[in-house]
Amino acid sequence: MNKLVLKSAALLTATLILAPAIAQTASADTAASYDSNGQVTFTPNTNPTNPVDPANPEVPVTPVNPPGMPAPQPPTAGPLSIVFASSFDFGTHDIQASDQTYTAAAQKLDDGTTRDNYVQVNDSRGNYTGWSLSVTQNADFKSADGKVLTGAQVTLGNGAIQGKGTDNPADVSAATTTLTPGTASGTILGATNGKGSGNNLLNFGSADGKTNADTSVTLAVPGTTTKYATAYTTSLTWTLADTPANS
Repeated sequence: MNKLVLKSAALLTATLILAPAIAQTASADTAASYDSNGQVTFTPNTNPTNPVDPANPEVPVTPVNPPGMPAPQPPTAGPLSIVFASSFDFGTHDIQASDQTYTAAAQKLDDGTTRDNYVQVNDSRGNYTGWSLSVTQNADFKSADGKVLTGAQVTLGNGAIQGKGTDNPADVSAATTTLTPGTASGTILGATNGKGSGNNLLNFGSADGKTNADTSVTLAVPGTTTKYATAYTTSLTWTLADTPANS
């Protein structure tokens, strides 16, 4: 019986308290209204973009070039830029009389971890008009005194777009690109109209940035090629055009 009385008292009290509030709300009239506005403006970002992790593009990283090679080139200037491209170390091997295929080491980061070799493009123009990336092996592999490693051929394999760093990633890529010295490749990574903003990566291995990291970039050397006991080098030039890729 006491419980019922207490509940009734509580309900009654609530009714008495709420009633004046309802009456006050009903009596309030709107005297006037006024509209204000909000605005934000974006401009192309010309500040340099940092390389990012090919396994997690939201994380900035510092890639390290193989021993004996110069430090990585800084990102190219402007809101449409090449941020980073791996350099390839095919190792040291005994001279063989048969055809051989050598694989490039995985991309090393400054924390000691490894990832797929990769190339990174950033588009911060804000116009969504697409772009195209190609690569050229500038010359045959040569020794310091000019001896040519005739017929040696680089292949960039297992090309996979890592698009987690943007809502509309690049949509054109080449799964396999075999380089011909002195000749530009076709589009190795590209964006059609409306695509390719933010950071776009082409991993040579897999979209996850880790699988096949040390097996996807290869150098094929014919057994008949003359091989001196020395180091042979070449260079690659990556070229980014502000024309949309063909889907």
